[in-house]
Amino acid sequence: MKVLITGSTGLVGSEIVNLCKQNNISVNYLTTRKDKIVSQPNYKGFYWNPEKNEIDENCFNGVTTIINLAGSSISKRWTRSNKKKILNSRVKSLRTLLGAIPKVGPHSIKKIVSASAIGIYPNSLSQYYREDVEEVDDSFLGEVVSIWEKEVDAFEKLNIQTAKIRIGLVMSGKGGALSEMAKPVKYYVGAAMGSGNQWQSWIHLQDLGRLFLHVISKDLTGVYNAVAPNPVTNIKLTKEIARVLEKPLFLPNIPQTLMRLVLGEMSYLLFASQRVSSKKIQDSGFDFIFPNICRALENIYLDKGAQTAIDALYRNEFIS
Repeated sequence: MKVLITGSTGLVGSEIVNLCKQNNISVNYLTTRKDKIVSQPNYKGFYWNPEKNEIDENCFNGVTTIINLAGSSISKRWTRSNKKKILNSRVKSLRTLLGAIPKVGPHSIKKIVSASAIGIYPNSLSQYYREDVEEVDDSFLGEVVSIWEKEVDAFEKLNIQTAKIRIGLVMSGKGGALSEMAKPVKYYVGAAMGSGNQWQSWIHLQDLGRLFLHVISKDLTGVYNAVAPNPVTNIKLTKEIARVLEKPLFLPNIPQTLMRLVLGEMSYLLFASQRVSSKKIQDSGFDFIFPNICRALENIYLDKGAQTAIDALYRNEFIS
């Protein structure tokens, strides 16, 4: 098996690349930096520039599945220019791939598995969202994800199957949202956001990487939520972070109005509530290593030697 990965150097991409290497899956990857191109056995880089619709078409050689993770971070102020960058980085990446595939003639690409986000689901304290919900959140993020997924669907015109992975809050000690949430707790200024009752559907980075490969190995198509089985409220998550870091929480909850003054429209990310179901991916045979937030955080912050054992246990999980 050979996969082509966009966004391979990011948090999620790096995890998937490592899992591919552990499972003897060959990787081609695309990069916008020519100095990041390497050519090793089963790991080869190729240049592309989606802004200019440029791509080295040799990247498709022998590839059966594309894993699309390309997209500018949403965790920056939602100014007009940043909003444009967030949307265009996703749309132009997919259109560059889509436009290049017919030019290579006969190819072996059967599927594209693309990142998406649970931000497509409407903000709600009471709803429990499964993949068949058609209503879209009326925020900027909801708009982005909706457009993003439609661009993925366009690959079906080339008889390429599609799978969209709606990712929740990624738990990792290597960066991302958890690192930002833990910073104030470490410096004794941690606090829940707003009421603290908003639902946060999360997933451990290791489970997320495994979930992508599970979708490929089981030949799954359609939409799948990439969230652990047990979502938590913001206040529960904040308390659990403080527990594993052994730091007290004594400040009052932070008002939404204050964070909007500090972060602008982007502050919506801190207060949006999406309680999301993992049932569909579990019904396909996927088992979570970290189904509970307590164990996930302990693994990230406390387990020093246990990770090696976990890596060994799942090293050859996807070798056919």
